[in-house]
Amino acid sequence: MAGSQIERVFSVLESLTSDPRGLPMQTLAEQLDIPKSATHRLLAELIRLGYVRQNPETLRYHLSTKLVAMGFQYLSSSGADIVQPVLDRLAQESGELVRLGVIDGERQTWIAKAQGARTGLRYDPDMGRDAPLFYTASGHAWLACMTDAEALSMVERQAAEVPAGVGPNAPRSNIELLERLRLAREQGYACVEESSAVGTSAIAAVVKHPTDGRVIGVLSIAGPSARMPGARLHELAPLLLTFTKELSAASLASELFI
Repeated sequence: MAGSQIERVFSVLESLTSDPRGLPMQTLAEQLDIPKSATHRLLAELIRLGYVRQNPETLRYHLSTKLVAMGFQYLSSSGADIVQPVLDRLAQESGELVRLGVIDGERQTWIAKAQGARTGLRYDPDMGRDAPLFYTASGHAWLACMTDAEALSMVERQAAEVPAGVGPNAPRSNIELLERLRLAREQGYACVEESSAVGTSAIAAVVKHPTDGRVIGVLSIAGPSARMPGARLHELAPLLLTFTKELSAASLASELFI
């Protein structure tokens, strides 16, 4: 990796988020194609600043809680207190996992959630990940707001291979993806069953800016396919669309939406 010093720093931090067990310096240097001496200097400086710590027994490097604390501080002062009650109510009424993804340039990142399932199977993935556009309901809902050419170009630029563990109903070609997008446009929301993973289903709809109509986020409901077959997904659609309108109105008071 060439890149500037600051690019190297953020690459190290991003790599450390991938494994809670921490990473050895050698692994970081190899993953990022940075010389070991430069990697050591970066890690030493990040430790000095409090963003990274080293386990004295395993010698692995870990993220400290400083970045987490900064994230929570930002969310608490940027409108998350306005958004979260909306997510909590939708989760309670739907009885499933609710997630909000926000749009930042060409990325849609899941940044907030509320779990409505109280018993039985629970689907509860981590936040802070970018939504894969090709095979998730959240991705399809956003892509459906574009032309076919724009959608395919966006998917190509995301440059992420479809993992082997996706569900059996994930699109297998651009033609299949475009058909999903056509249905999403007709319905006003996107649905997937066993697409992103075996045994999970989801429905998603976009949140639009109340004045200019641009897409600023995506709201989704997800859960086990056993509880959320196709008929149940469509039953949830009116509820989901009602809450997307509420979030649209609330977006003016929240800096979470860019």
